[in-house]
Amino acid sequence: MNFNGKCYQILKKVPKGKVTTYKEIAKALGTKAYRAVGNAMQKNPYAPTVPCHRVVKNNGSIGGYAQGVKEKITLLKKEGIEVKNNKIDLEKYLHKFNS
Repeated sequence: MNFNGKCYQILKKVPKGKVTTYKEIAKALGTKAYRAVGNAMQKNPYAPTVPCHRVVKNNGSIGGYAQGVKEKITLLKKEGIEVKNNKIDLEKYLHKFNS
């Protein structure tokens, strides 16, 4: 399986109502290739089955989304995630992967 496929496989473990970060996905893969994870999310052909809208920046900022940031925020809010000033409270919503 290629790098993108591994990213998608891990991302499918993030439940509704939670988010993860590019860094958390990279850590779960045993790498520091955060930008490569971002590129994989941008190219995700399996959305919404592989929920790339649940991936945010390490500081809680929304980050990008292929269908636009407004759509990403809409999807997150539908899942019960509060978005304030284009940021998410990672203390409350962060999903970490078991190593």
